[in-house]
Amino acid sequence: MAGGQWSVVSIAGVGLMGGSFALALRRAGFQGKIIGVSSPATIEKARARGVIDDALPLDQAAAQSDLVYVAQPIERILSMLPEVDAHVRPGTLITDAGSTKLAIVQQANAHVRRGRFVGGHPLAGKESRGVEEADANLFRGRPYVLTSREPELEHWIERIGARLVILDPVEHDRLVALVSHVPQLISTALAEVIGSETRAVEVAGPAAADLTRLALSPYDIWRDIFSTNAGAIDAALGAFIARLEELRVQLRSVEMEWVFEHAASAARELRRSR
Repeated sequence: MAGGQWSVVSIAGVGLMGGSFALALRRAGFQGKIIGVSSPATIEKARARGVIDDALPLDQAAAQSDLVYVAQPIERILSMLPEVDAHVRPGTLITDAGSTKLAIVQQANAHVRRGRFVGGHPLAGKESRGVEEADANLFRGRPYVLTSREPELEHWIERIGARLVILDPVEHDRLVALVSHVPQLISTALAEVIGSETRAVEVAGPAAADLTRLALSPYDIWRDIFSTNAGAIDAALGAFIARLEELRVQLRSVEMEWVFEHAASAARELRRSR
């Protein structure tokens, strides 16, 4: 078992995130077996790309795994955790790739008894989905949040090139509401407003395209995020709206120069941290 203690890893949900995690493990030196748990169509594509070594139903895969990596939509993660735990060997590590953490960790605390659960969130992705888009470099240089310490999982997260961040679930959900969920809503709202102006597209340049990129994201991904993180999103969105109202008042004020300088400094810091 090169580089660690895992010999069998199961990926429950071999799409963009699960498939990328499997490919990243391989590139990082994992020599064990990777089992896929997904629909027949997805499994066929995953096999063709060399993402997985084998495919099994969840109960059989969980029973022989050292790690079960649940890369499903949030509501499916919530319903799947008790089923995963029912079939794992005692002490098996279970983690997820869900975009919110409090609801998932609470579900794990209530239902995971045989296994050990550590919440996870790789802050990486693409507009397109599916195992066809899986990429071994998807996590490289990107934050990867864990809700508690787990040495072997941390080892592989660092090996795949991600930046490990440890956050409790409440703090995670508060911060990602600000840096991920509100930007999605801003992009969606701006695209709608631009779309309501019939000739706006004639003069739209790169700024409009860049700021509306997230509006291309499908709603089915975001439905579960909004339902499990509504409080934090509401608070972050409220703070952003209040700041916009302040800027509205300051449009003709000399204070706008300071606002631009302050915002540019924050934007540069954000880019340095990536």
